[in-house]
Amino acid sequence: MRFAMILISAALLASPAAAQTGGTAIPTATISSTISLGTATPGGGFPLYGNAFAEVMNAADPEISIVPRNTKGSNENIPLLGKGELDLALVAGEPAYEAFAGIGRAPVRLKILTAIYSNPGMFVVRADSPYKTIRDLVGQPVAFGAKGSGLPILARYVLDGLGLKQDEDFKAVYLDRAGDGPAMVEDGRVAALWGAGIGWPGFAAVASSASGARFIAPAADEITRIRARHAFLKPLTVPAGSYPKQTEPIASLGSWSFVLTREDLSDDVAYRLAKTLHGVEATFCKRLAQACETNAANTVAAAPKVELIHPGVMKYFREVGVVK
Repeated sequence: MRFAMILISAALLASPAAAQTGGTAIPTATISSTISLGTATPGGGFPLYGNAFAEVMNAADPEISIVPRNTKGSNENIPLLGKGELDLALVAGEPAYEAFAGIGRAPVRLKILTAIYSNPGMFVVRADSPYKTIRDLVGQPVAFGAKGSGLPILARYVLDGLGLKQDEDFKAVYLDRAGDGPAMVEDGRVAALWGAGIGWPGFAAVASSASGARFIAPAADEITRIRARHAFLKPLTVPAGSYPKQTEPIASLGSWSFVLTREDLSDDVAYRLAKTLHGVEATFCKRLAQACETNAANTVAAAPKVELIHPGVMKYFREVGVVK
């Protein structure tokens, strides 16, 4: 839902009611309605992150009211932002890459509010399963994520780099709800579940199950092959201890997910959100492990082009020296 902006008078700016971030008033505008935030289907990483993002931001600035909304994920969030039916939305790196580049569609004019976290992609299987490599999973039923989410798109790029086709070389399963995948691995309906990220709920659920988990990521030579074909995918590492009984780091590859904004989100609002978020980076990290990667420096580094970052966000970044 779009929201109106009411300029603050000089008298209001001097009052205690002015929004605070790190003890400093934000003298731009006050928000008179809610800011909608599209996430994804229940049980996945985006709702977990989006709910925490809203709670931390709303607590930091009483004038901000961010309201998360479950959607079908990245592939629905992008057109909803384009139509102005969402103010903000979480979008995985691969759908964002395709949308900005105009792959399979006209290029979008959405903007980046912040990078949220990196998404190293991999499979999880039961610890007692015979599968140890990606090739071992060929011909097996594999859950590639929720319909409309970015996870199946990441898998498609990874597998394409290995000369494999998601819907032909595997018995591909697409979920109605992201949270359904772990139970399907546990009871044998699928051999593996594809996912991405650090602290991803699906991986955590399988790793915490009675059967335990084994993670399958591309081998070093496979990462080289994939990147030769899809250079926008970056080498990423899942640190040891990211999941129960995961004692060694896991090398993989993937991209960064973002909070995107609708094209006409005002510079004042984007500036205010960026300033508030920067002020609560440490608090957000304590609230959610994945959010430790949500910071201004990572946003600049992860953006495909700096011009894709919202002008209001860039204004704040320049003020604090994140960019020149």
